[in-house]
Amino acid sequence: MTPPTTQVEVPPSHRWGFGAFVLAELVLILSAVFLVAASGPVSDEPIPPVVIVVVTALPTMLAAGVAVLATLLRGNGPTIDLRLQWSWPDVRAGLKLGLAGLVLTAIAAAVWAKTVGKLDPTSALASVVDAQPLPLALGIVMFLYTWLIGPACEELIFRGLLWGAIERLQWSRWAALVLSTAIFAVSHLEPLRTSLLLVIAIPIGWARLVTGRLPASIVAHQINNFVPAVGILLMSLGLWH
Repeated sequence: MTPPTTQVEVPPSHRWGFGAFVLAELVLILSAVFLVAASGPVSDEPIPPVVIVVVTALPTMLAAGVAVLATLLRGNGPTIDLRLQWSWPDVRAGLKLGLAGLVLTAIAAAVWAKTVGKLDPTSALASVVDAQPLPLALGIVMFLYTWLIGPACEELIFRGLLWGAIERLQWSRWAALVLSTAIFAVSHLEPLRTSLLLVIAIPIGWARLVTGRLPASIVAHQINNFVPAVGILLMSLGLWH
């Protein structure tokens, strides 16, 4: 299917590029390592629920903050540089592609599980929560993070900062789609799930491609994350294992 031709205004040039994306990724990885190390030595004792929430959410939020800061210091601000202009048509496009992505993800997950075997195609976070359910209050926090906040932060980094760095090199939007999708999948550092993450990322990147703006991909990502977010909430309530 050929994406519809969308008239997208060319944003003013900015002075940030791949270096800003690399910095954001370094902040994400190093902050996660620091938080894990600061939580104490590895032992057979259960991980404190607050630590699970902080280690999961804070690194991605810090990395998204770096993305925004880069546009403020070396560009035109996040609204222009990261293509954050809001419009209802973009939201509707994100909803449609997000729902299509849910179907595609369900099919891919079934194929993945059948191919890999007994391994569960759920995320590392879901595995941790399944082994040690969170208190209800923290479960609600993780539900909101997994559904709404995490996807928005990841889109700022990958379909915002990384996509803009690729555009700055005057590469095609198809190159931006392919590279951002591949790097998104690999950067989750879950090798067994990389192929599944590639499939999950395609509708999200497509939303960015066809609209030329970030809100559509944010909405598509949030729709895709709704089901796993509900799963985490149900695990926290002890209603699903």
